[in-house]
Amino acid sequence: MLLPHHHLLDPADVAALLTAGVFRLPVKAVPQVAIVPTGSELVDWREAARGPLAPGAIIESNSLFLAGLVRQAGCAPRVLPRCPDEPDALRAAVIAALDSGAHLVVVNAGASAGTKDHTADVLAELGEVMVHGITVMPGKPTILAKVRGRPVVGSPGYPVSAWVCFEQLVSPALARLSGRPAPERDTVVAYPARRLASKLGQEEHVRVHLGRVGERIIATPLKRGAGTITSLTRADGIVRIPAASEGIDEGTEVRAELLRPRSVVERTLVVVGSHDPTLDLLADQIKRLAPHVHLSSSNLGSMAGLVAIAGGRCHLGGTHLLDPDTGEYNVSYVKKVLGGTRARLVTLAMRSQGLIVKRGNPKGITRLADLGRAGVRFVNRQPGSGTRVLLDYHLQRAGLAADAVRGYDDEEYTHMAVAVRVLAGGADAGLGVLAAAQALGLDFVPVAEERYDLCIPVAHLGDERVQALLLALEAPAFRAAVAAMGGYDVTPMGKVAWEG
Repeated sequence: MLLPHHHLLDPADVAALLTAGVFRLPVKAVPQVAIVPTGSELVDWREAARGPLAPGAIIESNSLFLAGLVRQAGCAPRVLPRCPDEPDALRAAVIAALDSGAHLVVVNAGASAGTKDHTADVLAELGEVMVHGITVMPGKPTILAKVRGRPVVGSPGYPVSAWVCFEQLVSPALARLSGRPAPERDTVVAYPARRLASKLGQEEHVRVHLGRVGERIIATPLKRGAGTITSLTRADGIVRIPAASEGIDEGTEVRAELLRPRSVVERTLVVVGSHDPTLDLLADQIKRLAPHVHLSSSNLGSMAGLVAIAGGRCHLGGTHLLDPDTGEYNVSYVKKVLGGTRARLVTLAMRSQGLIVKRGNPKGITRLADLGRAGVRFVNRQPGSGTRVLLDYHLQRAGLAADAVRGYDDEEYTHMAVAVRVLAGGADAGLGVLAAAQALGLDFVPVAEERYDLCIPVAHLGDERVQALLLALEAPAFRAAVAAMGGYDVTPMGKVAWEG
């Protein structure tokens, strides 16, 4: 006996077989997976590259995404032509997929219960629908069917839902078809940076940043929307919240499944605090100077960043909290929140905050007091953010009550999210940085110049990850890139604003 059944051949196995005079042997066929993208609104990326999209059009990316996952599973994908939201067309597409010899078919989108979601009805007509809806979030609308004796999966259209469906159902099925054991990820013990609330009755898969701070690996949740594909590109791991739980409390020990090597987690610099567009540039600059260091930034707000520092849940935090009594930034809040923890405030930049408005400023907004006018819709930042503190300070100076601002309780977590809301017509104005307005071609009404600092506990200053960050702040290329974004004065970048 040279090799048992269900053994994946490696180069040494092939050499052993040849040496033993075994020149032919039966092997499992590589599973063929047909992928049927559906949706009348979908546009091929090559068409999108030639010019602007029509209103309502969406670049079709899920088929390439799923095809890549199929290849990672050691199988062969075949992407069929895009199918419109019409039952007859979908029926023909599924039949064509089966006729192509596919061992498994994935129909992407149309799995929910909307008027244009026909996948379940078509599969029931062609064969047997065994499951429509699973107790997993994202991924709840998933369909499992059997047509002509072969498995057909109705995969949700949102990219993160499609990924969860593939990971939990398609990947194990392909492993079984291949004769391989189901894939298992390495796990680590981690501690949530804040409470992870969840709905009863559904196992939720939360994408998280992971990084070691002191003796513990901290799990900081990313945005949880099923359509937020960047929550996958940025995630280091997955934390599962059981269906019978309403959430996991901050600091509770959990198991996190790794999406990156453990070595990457050990070398991750954990930053929690206020959002600033330059943090992405900073992460890139650190990679240029120290390729082994990975910056993980979570945009929870200035106050949340200081609280995370005090709780030992991050290496440093971004903050721009104005003290209305003194006009000073950050120092009084650091003293209050960090107590006896010795810390240093290192300035990232001075930046311009103001009202982001539509191009041409159709509502004629010229000052903060205009937010109280009839017909003006505002989008705010979350409580505890430095931008929210700045807004409240200037509203008070203008004599404008918060309840007089339409949209005061409508909140976003980043400057770019505010700018997107204005661009999309969901609001007429929002308070944010000039760089976010310029990135989307929006107009800007200046309100204040403020200092954005990085609050670093002195105990972490000797850490090589923090040293890589401080070195990046000195890089001329990084300073030039930040200045080019607009609205930043990089003169004080890297200087110590306060220590105590």
